[in-house]
Amino acid sequence: QVQLVESGGGLVQPGGSLRLSCAASGIIFSIYTTGWYRQAPGKQRELVATISSSSFANYADSVKGRFTISRDNAKNTVYLQMNSLKPEDTAVYYCNVKRTATPSFTYWGQGTQVTVSS
Repeated sequence: QVQLVESGGGLVQPGGSLRLSCAASGIIFSIYTTGWYRQAPGKQRELVATISSSSFANYADSVKGRFTISRDNAKNTVYLQMNSLKPEDTAVYYCNVKRTATPSFTYWGQGTQVTVSS
């Protein structure tokens, strides 16, 4: 059974930093593309960043230069380092792992709340 568990969310002031973690069980992160998505109230879930099996990272324009996605294969954990946080970064952040080749699959974590406010 695949399980993704996010942690590290919280309340932070504008300009501050947080590091989110996503620990996996039942699946090996390094084999697949893993990503972080977020969903703000009243908005659709959107891509934040992904990291491929070859460690190629991709970012949404809104977070480029501020967020960094990384993976620790030994811990089977993916991280999202978020710096220079803005109020518009407030959302529930979700970890995701997917395989697009057949048989395809997608797994999601339960989400962690990030609130950027003074």
